[in-house]
Amino acid sequence: MADALKEKSLKEAALTNNVSSESTTSKHIMLVEDDMSLAEWFSDYLGEQGYLVTLATRGDVAIELIEADQPDLVILDIMLPVKDGFEVCMAIRPFYHGPILMMTARDHETDEVLGLELGADDYVVKPVKPRVLLSRIKALFRRIDSATVTNETDPNSIRFDKLTIDANSRTTTLAGAKVAISSNEFDVLWQLAQSADKLVSRKELVIARRGIDYDGFDRSIDILVSRIRKKLGDDASNPYRIKTVWGKGYLFVKDAWE
Repeated sequence: MADALKEKSLKEAALTNNVSSESTTSKHIMLVEDDMSLAEWFSDYLGEQGYLVTLATRGDVAIELIEADQPDLVILDIMLPVKDGFEVCMAIRPFYHGPILMMTARDHETDEVLGLELGADDYVVKPVKPRVLLSRIKALFRRIDSATVTNETDPNSIRFDKLTIDANSRTTTLAGAKVAISSNEFDVLWQLAQSADKLVSRKELVIARRGIDYDGFDRSIDILVSRIRKKLGDDASNPYRIKTVWGKGYLFVKDAWE
């Protein structure tokens, strides 16, 4: 763990230097590569294109950094010390849902198939030209953007960063993982999300859910909100995603889902 923190601190210092001052991309890429000369070359190039680049040179360190930082994209070499790229890919998929681009000097079809089966989204063989690598990165980001459903394209689906609520299928996903919520919980969550950053009173929630006026004593909404918070990773003692406005109602925070 100490090695991981040391490597992270060194690379965070380098990360700022790698970013073009004229850039507005600000996408974070984790580069996992043990060849330092190649890693620095790619880091400098991607930094000039506007990406924030963090470097890990060992597989075990990469797993810790990816879990902690949740980068927008991971470029993952196969031949790594301690844990190879296949092991890293398999280890991070349960908690990392961004795109993974595998990169290796071994031009073996079996490597490519295994990498894709373990959860990689694309695969390139070294030596790879920087512009080719950049085109693959942009293609992966375009794939994500095209799959993103927003209020403007579908009024029955709402997305806030990593949270998506779909009224058509009555499903909720957070960071790419489906969240198991009940029908009543979904109804409350949907109503709160539709009024993001606006206060929604208990009375409004009760009437919408049950069609009856709020008598001031019904605590069923409070119980449902508590369950929703737990399932969506909110802090029960100090909620920051779905806030309680004491004596008034609830506030769904639009920018709390990164």
